[in-house]
Amino acid sequence: MTFQPAAAAMNDDLIKLRRELHRQPELGLHLPRTQQILLAALADLPLEISTGRSLSSITGVLRGRRPGPAVLLRADMDALPVTETADVDYVSEVPGRMHACGHDLHMAILVGAARLLSGVQAELAGDVVFMFQPAEEGPGGAEPMIAEGVLTAAGEPAIAAYCLHVYSATFARGVFASRRGALGAASDTVRAVVRGAGGHGSVPFKSKDPIPAACEMVTALQTFVTRSFDIFDPVVITVGSFHAGTVDNVIPAEARFEATVRSFSADARDRAHRGVLDVISGIAAAHGLQVEIDYERGYPVTVNDTTEVEFAARTTTELFGADRFSWMDNPEPGSEDMSYVLEQVPGAYLNLGACPPGVDPSSGPVNHAAEVIFDDSVLADGAVVLAELARRRLELARQQEGGRLQR
Repeated sequence: MTFQPAAAAMNDDLIKLRRELHRQPELGLHLPRTQQILLAALADLPLEISTGRSLSSITGVLRGRRPGPAVLLRADMDALPVTETADVDYVSEVPGRMHACGHDLHMAILVGAARLLSGVQAELAGDVVFMFQPAEEGPGGAEPMIAEGVLTAAGEPAIAAYCLHVYSATFARGVFASRRGALGAASDTVRAVVRGAGGHGSVPFKSKDPIPAACEMVTALQTFVTRSFDIFDPVVITVGSFHAGTVDNVIPAEARFEATVRSFSADARDRAHRGVLDVISGIAAAHGLQVEIDYERGYPVTVNDTTEVEFAARTTTELFGADRFSWMDNPEPGSEDMSYVLEQVPGAYLNLGACPPGVDPSSGPVNHAAEVIFDDSVLADGAVVLAELARRRLELARQQEGGRLQR
């Protein structure tokens, strides 16, 4: 039995749900209206529903009628602090907030997968956990959901985890894409305050000027990256904020800057952390200045399990044909807190092209842009893929267990 006919029949309902969610975006960990809409959409399904204690999460468990393990499917729920400029009739009704990254589509897709799997509950060889997660855009909702037990919501730990992310550009509409190993970067933040002694700009030798030292730190960090890391295991450091002084003839007492640090392996991440501290503190010491460094570890590298992502690629290809799946050559420099799930559960993170008709995927507005538009005709296919991954993975586990018992 294929899920495509049932998915096609519910496509209009999924589009309606997605657009309702799009009109009412919420930020961060606490999304009461979003949670309410989703609970209503799930209410008629045979799910064991629980909500988060410290955040507006939803966990649903579908109990298969046949014994077996659990598989987890995840969607993120939050929006971005962006004022929407897209010309659509379901534009955001909340000033300064917008579902600019497609999380409204993710939620609708996961609701669709829950409906499809509920329709075959009797044949499922195990359980499916549906993870609706707030705060992917920050401060991060996966960690608190894990702390509250989402990975063991069905009883035993989930044996596999899958999710989808839509793209308004980059990938052609309806094309799924992923890669083995690292898919997304780790994202860390460094904040530095360089402290000296202020004075008159005409006699800098009577002061301890923090500005030249801070500028030297910025440029030295770039040299540190190019001379310390293999180009095939790269690190990216970008200083996005630099502040010092008030007028042209006054040497300030301090200068400060902030940078993002991206890496694609745990080893490179750890070495970047140590190296950044050494570079900044060393330059400060050479100038006779004090420096305060705050190095904040953010989301880790998003790593696909090779076996699980190859399973996902085969499943997608069998469902829709070889032209609907593409292997990515390179990982993405963006970060994702699904990485915390994939650190504990082998799984696969898939991308899905949702580029509107008539828009060139290579040049159209990208995720997070105020004018971005996603084609929600991809919702049904996204739901089919997630539902089929869960069903087939549970069946595969049953077959593997049977093989062990026979031996």
